[in-house]
Amino acid sequence: MPAPGENLKINADRLWDSLMEMAKIGPGVAGGNNRQTLTDADAEGRALFQKWCEEAGCTMGLDQMGNMFARREGTDADALPVYVGSHLDTQPTGGKYDGVLGVLGGLELLRTLNDLGITTKHPIVVTNFTNEEGTRYAPAMLSSGVFAGIHTQDWAYAKKDAEGKSFGDELARIGWRGDEEVGARKMHAFFELHIEQGPILEAEGKDIGVVTHGQGLSWIQVTVTGRDAHTGSTPMPMRRNAGLGMARILEKVEEIALSHAPHAVGAAGHIDVFPNSRNVIPGCVVFTVDFRSPDLTVIEDMEARLRVEGQVVADTMGLKIEFEKVGGFDPVAFDDGCVTAVRNAAERLGYSHMNLISGAGHDACWINRVAPTAMVMCPCVDGLSHNEAEEITKEWAMAGADVLLHAVLETAEIVG
Repeated sequence: MPAPGENLKINADRLWDSLMEMAKIGPGVAGGNNRQTLTDADAEGRALFQKWCEEAGCTMGLDQMGNMFARREGTDADALPVYVGSHLDTQPTGGKYDGVLGVLGGLELLRTLNDLGITTKHPIVVTNFTNEEGTRYAPAMLSSGVFAGIHTQDWAYAKKDAEGKSFGDELARIGWRGDEEVGARKMHAFFELHIEQGPILEAEGKDIGVVTHGQGLSWIQVTVTGRDAHTGSTPMPMRRNAGLGMARILEKVEEIALSHAPHAVGAAGHIDVFPNSRNVIPGCVVFTVDFRSPDLTVIEDMEARLRVEGQVVADTMGLKIEFEKVGGFDPVAFDDGCVTAVRNAAERLGYSHMNLISGAGHDACWINRVAPTAMVMCPCVDGLSHNEAEEITKEWAMAGADVLLHAVLETAEIVG
């Protein structure tokens, strides 16, 4: 099978215009987006995406989790489709590119094939997965997780947001609950284009990240209990300060992650302090430690050491401590064949590239369980994401979409 010619590239201006047009839906307050899942803005973004796909000659499928599938036919009716895509939902203070680039980059791929009259043996399907961000309805990658059999649909439907509104009810309310069984589709392969959400590609001056692995994740909720007491009248030796205990444990978290440098990371992002009063020594703190690594044995070691060293801190200070694993997933090794197709595409097109381990979770991490999968990444300014100031250049978007185009065509097989 001949490889796509190196002069075959997407229309960068059209891709960029599509990104900017989608960004008008659910605008943020500081130049980004607030298009959270299953909101009216999400419904509006979906409608625009469907309109564009139908104008490109695609048929649109919709499953019971609201996952959207825009299909361009191939020449072999029995050949499994090659899927591409990501998500259109955003963080409450999200950027214009996280997830969206992967969906609209897939759409641009189809538009380019139409422009050039290119046909493929395998159909090509562009996907928008529901609720990748997990902000309104935890966990992240919820609908791709149902698709891959990680979660049950009933469990996902029962998830509630901060206002008590269920996922299932809100999906029906916005009119994007389909009839198709979730996960019934079989894939020849899946490719996801995404911004890096980290600083490595920009710092290294590389156009493309060839994602070989996705980090595994472990969330351990730690509850440290001491005794509430007056901050002014309680002698220092008589205090049982849960806040101080947390601080010492977080120092251990830093040491544990650094001992597995350079790929392991650890921190606590979610922290609740009780009673959270200026003149009361904290009697209880609840915080979640987030450990990540591409090596499962490293994650297991970090978990074990947190429990041992945290217990030592608590015992030394006269505190009670409890640990509960509240989330996580194993590291991902992406498919060698799909990864090679991405690398071949970057080399054929003359884009500088490097192997990359994704530090964030993506829909591709779950789809990898049911189909050969790989990811393409492009840089983002200062590695900033999940922030309205998130930024990329048109050139970076073009490079990522070009590599996606070539990797997909190599896999879907050009026939004319």
